[in-house]
Amino acid sequence: MPGTHPTPLLLAAFPPELAGLDAMPPPGWRTATIGVGAIAAAAATARLIEQSRPSRVLFVGTCGAYGERLAVGDLVSVSTVLSASLDVLEGRAYRPDLEVARWEAGWSLPLPTVVAAVTPGITVSPEGAARLGALADVEHLEVTGVFAACAAAGVPAAAALAVANRVGPAAHAEWRESHRRVSRALIDALGPVLAAR
Repeated sequence: MPGTHPTPLLLAAFPPELAGLDAMPPPGWRTATIGVGAIAAAAATARLIEQSRPSRVLFVGTCGAYGERLAVGDLVSVSTVLSASLDVLEGRAYRPDLEVARWEAGWSLPLPTVVAAVTPGITVSPEGAARLGALADVEHLEVTGVFAACAAAGVPAAAALAVANRVGPAAHAEWRESHRRVSRALIDALGPVLAAR
């Protein structure tokens, strides 16, 4: 009977990353956008979990790649996400011992796995990209918020990302040129996952 099983939740930061699924959700899924940045993502995800009590959460979006390991258009899943800061890495700041700064995916996707760094802002310097690239494969802005909210609620979370740019000075221009195309490719690749619920 309808309504007897919790509905999974498909999230993205903003509508283009859902590639049309915001208007026509996959059967059996609820879709929503949660805003840009980790704090907005955490607050919106927590609110949506409280409202809908989903069976699991899938976040989709775009990311920037550190270095040459990944190319624009590559599709990946996040196995681990880190809250990262160049100020912490370079000794200008530190994190309290009690602060949680690492989360693991709660379920797996049929895509190559990466470690994602979520930074306070978009990294534009090659030097910064190189430092952060020693910790992670890709840079993102929301996944820590999503994973933290899901962990607090005991809801399994996963994230699938499409590489839209390389991290560095040209990142924004490259992202603007490719983000819609790679988002569409990611949604297409996730078809079997979304069909299986």
